[in-house]
Amino acid sequence: MAFSDAPAQVPDQPRISLRDHADYVSLTMEFRCNLACVHCMIEGTMDRLTPQPDSEFQAVLDEQSRNRRWKGLILTGSEITLRRDLPDLARRARAAGFEHVRIQTHGMALAKPDFADRLLDAGVDEFFVSVAGSDAESHDRITAVPGAWSRMMRGLERLDADPRARLFTNTVVTRLSHPLLVDLVDALSHLERLVQMEFWVYWPMSETDEKSLCAPHAAILPDLAAAIRRARALGRFVEVKNFPHCLLVAEGLGDALVNDQPLLLIDPAFWTEFERNGFHQCVHRERCASQQCLGLNAAYVDRFGWEGDSLLPLGKPSP
Repeated sequence: MAFSDAPAQVPDQPRISLRDHADYVSLTMEFRCNLACVHCMIEGTMDRLTPQPDSEFQAVLDEQSRNRRWKGLILTGSEITLRRDLPDLARRARAAGFEHVRIQTHGMALAKPDFADRLLDAGVDEFFVSVAGSDAESHDRITAVPGAWSRMMRGLERLDADPRARLFTNTVVTRLSHPLLVDLVDALSHLERLVQMEFWVYWPMSETDEKSLCAPHAAILPDLAAAIRRARALGRFVEVKNFPHCLLVAEGLGDALVNDQPLLLIDPAFWTEFERNGFHQCVHRERCASQQCLGLNAAYVDRFGWEGDSLLPLGKPSP
């Protein structure tokens, strides 16, 4: 694996989100999962995608040891806590010079105090937890596993009591979840170590929305805007993914759209599937100055059309 010596150049941004993606590298180290979320984007590919091998992991560690290229390492997968050697991976990352080790997880395993303690002791200090609903009924229905909410919440609350931990949450925004967003923010309002909440508007990794999980942007916007404002009122940073920039700008929330991501190392076959999304489609694309907007994806256009009257091109900001 070859890495460029040039540091990523990120323009100055307001502190509305952490905007630290260039400081992290993400490795997909697992492709099993013990949830069955209705919105899972890779459910049809998990059985044929392969985790990054140890040689790739070691190459990242070697690069970090030599050049201190990143501040943090993200260990991800369909469900990374299914790897029995996860604490060892974290220890190796810390020994290579990573200041932070983050895991992306559904959080159920974190309910076990001994497991959470082993991760913290090994150097995992950031926990990016998927929250699908606003309570046990909705979360368990969307994840298709009874008890998923209670176990996830016990894990979050366990970590919230430990000064070594920093918490992040991610919610996939679908037809099922967008009405729950404000209540979801409120359900997590007691977590003092929750730094940032992310809302990823659903894309199906396909040209069509076979599960009818996409929702019209006009339906999502009031709930999403209210959730952003509520999270910010609680002192959280917020990032939104895959939503038209112009619609957020009209709400005075354009700075919430952050489609940047850390460098992701993953089975190359994933990108073949990802390209089926067909992002960056918009009737105003040639005239719009947004640097963050992904436009519309193919499945959205197939269901709802181009929405040219409701989307407006953004002009260049005033000097």
